[in-house]
Order: sequence, then C-alpha cells, then structure tokens
Amino acid sequence: MKLTATILFLGLVLSSSAQNQTSYLLTADRVFDGVALHEGWAVLVEGNKIIAAGPKEKITPPAHAVKINYANSTLLPGLIEGHSHMLLYPYNITDWDTQVLKESDSYRTARATMHAKNTLLAGFTTARDLGSEGGGYSDIGLKRAIEEGIIPGPRLIVAGRAIVATGSYGPKGYDDDMRIMMGAEEGDGNDLIRITRGQIGKGADVVKVYADYRWGNNTSPMPTFSIDELKLIVETARSCGSPVIAHATTAEGMRRAIAAGVETIEHGDDGTAEVFQLMREKSVALCPTLAAGDAVAQYKGWKKGSEPEPEKIKKKRESFKAALQSGVTILAGGDVGVFTHGDNVRELELMVNYGMPVVDVVKSATSINAKTFHLDQLGMVKEGMLADLIVVSGDPTKNISDLRKIKFVMKDGTVYKNEK
Repeated sequence: MKLTATILFLGLVLSSSAQNQTSYLLTADRVFDGVALHEGWAVLVEGNKIIAAGPKEKITPPAHAVKINYANSTLLPGLIEGHSHMLLYPYNITDWDTQVLKESDSYRTARATMHAKNTLLAGFTTARDLGSEGGGYSDIGLKRAIEEGIIPGPRLIVAGRAIVATGSYGPKGYDDDMRIMMGAEEGDGNDLIRITRGQIGKGADVVKVYADYRWGNNTSPMPTFSIDELKLIVETARSCGSPVIAHATTAEGMRRAIAAGVETIEHGDDGTAEVFQLMREKSVALCPTLAAGDAVAQYKGWKKGSEPEPEKIKKKRESFKAALQSGVTILAGGDVGVFTHGDNVRELELMVNYGMPVVDVVKSATSINAKTFHLDQLGMVKEGMLADLIVVSGDPTKNISDLRKIKFVMKDGTVYKNEK
C-alpha cells in the first residue's frame, strides 16, 4: 500500500510539473527553419524545447498553451553572432588604448552587461565573444551571470584572454621602462602549451590566437607564430576538447593557421583565391567581419555614401568576392564592439551588399554558424532543438534589413521581448 501511494504521489507531482511548464504556440506568415522558408507553419514550445514544428493543421497544442501570432512576419531561429567583444565599445567614443589601459575590469564588465542585453534584444540569442581585450577573464564571469539568470544576454562562447606572440600586440608606443598591460596574453615556443592549458582551465570555451599582427612600429601586419608554434596550440587545445580560431588578415598568416588545423579564420582581409581554396579543402570557415573595417574607415574620416570607398574597403570587397567564388564556408560575425552592440545586423547587411545572396546570409547567421560552432541544438527550427526563436516583421530572406524589425525574442524557452 505504501509503495502504491508513493507511486501515485510521484505521478501527481510529475503531472503537476508538466502542467506548470509554460507552452507556447507560435505562428507567423512564414517560418524560416534555418535552411528553407515555409508558409502556414506553427511552432510548439514546451519548457525550453521545440516540441513540434510544421504545418499548423498537424500541430495540436495543449489547452493551456500561450498562443502568439504576428501578422506579416517571419519566425526564425535565434540569430548567432560569430565575432564579438562584449568588453569593448565603439572606438569613436573611447579609443582602444584607453579602454584597455585606463578602464577598470569592473567598469568594463558593468558596461558589458548592457552590451549583452542589447545583443539579445536585437535577436542574437548566441554570440562568440572572442577575447576580453585586456579584461582578463571578465568574459567568463559575464557568461556565468547570464547562465545563472542574473542578467539577460545571449548564450556566450568565450575565448578569455586570447594568445599573441611576444612583441606583436598592443597597446604600443609607451616608454620601454614601463610595463604596459597587453590586450591579450603573450607567449612563444613551448610555453604556448602552458598558456593554452591555462586559458582553457580558467574557463575559455575556445582558444583564440593571433596568427599575424603589426610588429613594432610597422603599420602593415605580418605573420607572428611559426606553423610549429600554431600546431602546438591546436594540439594542446584539442586534447582539452577545445577548438582554436585564428585572427589572420594576411595570406601567409592565414596559410600557417590553416596548416596548423584551426577551425575558423577571423577577418581574412588579404585572402587570395588559392588561400580560400585551401580553406575549403581543409574545412576551415571564414568569419569576414566586414562591419569592423567599414566602421573603422568611417572613424578615420571616410564619409560613406558621399565619398569613394577607401582602398582597404575596395580590397575587402575583392577578397570577399574571392571567398564566395571559392565555396568556403562563410560565417556571420561583425567584430561587434568595434561598433555598437545591438547593431549586429550591420554585418549581415554588408554581406548582402558585398555580393552574398540574402538567403545564404540568413543561413550563415543561423544554421551554418550553429554547425561550425558545434551548437547541435541551435540554429534550426525543428523538433528537439532548444527554443531560441525570434519573430521579425517582413521577410528577411528577401530584405535582410527586416532582421532589424524584431518583434519577439525567446531564448531557452524564456520570452525576453514580445511587442504587439
């Protein structure tokens, strides 16, 4: 009798728990599932999971489900930002050196909480945060605060301090008698094993390495680490279960990083057809960060729209075109922080402007980013995936700027924005 009563009690508790889970039936004119566009679909969410997605007539919601519908709208997976720096903000407000050297980590983290919130409300429910830029491991603390529900923000993939070759990174130009804090952790040779393990041990999800940068007073970037040094980092990180990504703007820096086995190349400004072909062969993806160069050029005085494009912008267009023609996997990531957090769609608009088909850009910001970043439960609208969903007015597969018209944001089954 006692056993029977216990089983009945547990059954009632489980039934009550299921009843208390919030269910949502989401409908829109169109549903972009991460790959294709569908009309007449509905999406059923229970708890933090998508329970069903498909034609409305085939989905029967529970009686207690909250029904949300938007007219002239598109429902799609939460967007994924491929390259951001939550601890940075636009250099036309405060230059990079000042942010790194004069602002405390606590102050920068306080600012970052607003950056995270603005990113989420812009429809980006996940973001790779690729280096704290002098902020130590504050990005890891920020990630924890988001995960514990202390502050709102996107799901973060963090890189911690990042790794640079001694003498290559900044800040620069200060008296040699002074020890200036670097924007990343310096290392060389076999010591890179210890540094890589240390960053992962402190909570970095990915290891970021600078495969090239400006040496000394030289304004042109040059390769930094040797292939053997880069291989040391990659091998060490892999043994810890972590991917390595590389900042690389020169063709040689890219080639070395690809040969070493990195998963993604960030920027790729001077990439050639041959280098992009090598990336495709080795399954290395490109995160072009078009918006960063666009923003910096304007900070330096370029009057976009009324003046011819600077030479750097022209070259970036050419390299991006070569990347498209090569068939290399292209990620969506703008280097946000160089420009305003929450303005992430700026990168997607430039990808279209530089010649990438609109639908392919939306795929990059959803399913392709998710696959490349090993996010197996994100980037798609289908049964069993985590409930990261957004609704926008219009149809972003025809007009990418419609992604700015955010009406609804759900992350992990929790609604953060619901505009009527």
